[in-house]
Amino acid sequence: MTSAILREQAGDVVTLRLNTPSTRNALTPEAGHELTDLLQAAHHTARAVVIAGHSRAFCSGMALSATMNPSDPHYDAGAPLEMAFNPLMRAIQESPVPIVAAVRGAAAGVGASIALACDIIVAGETAYFLQAFRRVGLVPDGGAAFLLSHSIGRVRAMELMLLGERLAAPTAFEWGLISRLVPDEDVEGASLAIASQLATGPTAALGLIRKAAWAALSSEWRTQLELERNLQHEAGQHRDHAEGLAAFMAKREPVFS
Repeated sequence: MTSAILREQAGDVVTLRLNTPSTRNALTPEAGHELTDLLQAAHHTARAVVIAGHSRAFCSGMALSATMNPSDPHYDAGAPLEMAFNPLMRAIQESPVPIVAAVRGAAAGVGASIALACDIIVAGETAYFLQAFRRVGLVPDGGAAFLLSHSIGRVRAMELMLLGERLAAPTAFEWGLISRLVPDEDVEGASLAIASQLATGPTAALGLIRKAAWAALSSEWRTQLELERNLQHEAGQHRDHAEGLAAFMAKREPVFS
């Protein structure tokens, strides 16, 4: 049986590829667990991660299972989130290494959330993002309301979620929702190039930068300043800081571990 997620490694970069093209990479809860496990395992073998799909779709969202039965008195549409997809989103947030999303085609539902939770989002010119939950009488998941509201503001986020219309990648780039817009055929090459650059950086410090950035989304000013002070202490204890400082003084390129 073909795995729903493929793992590829090139040097210090691990690519996790969603691999059910027949469903446009819709994720079952089982696939969500698999992606979480592979992502957490990559923390021990990689210094950067790329999450990718295929040419037609990055991910079309959660697989709408035939077992979903709203008439069942015990039916709980939120259970897959609690069991599989919320842990996945937390694993992305808490990753100690940078994550790059390589988005071609559709990034819909929780697939959009996965992409938008990554640190750098590279999208092809014909890619699009979609909050289609209203069509099935559900609410956005995977932290979509949080991610969208903090990235593009409440008004634009509301429009996307309430109307359920496609957001084309060029507009997403114009709004500041994604990092890079490239021709479709260049998405994976550009993503790997960025991930490779990140993988040569000061990995410990990059992980702390991620931690500070996520905390800033919900921290008060004084709390954020105190967190940054503590993270700076932690970063300063790492050998990468000593190497970076020595390289700066010697006017050479640093070699981070």
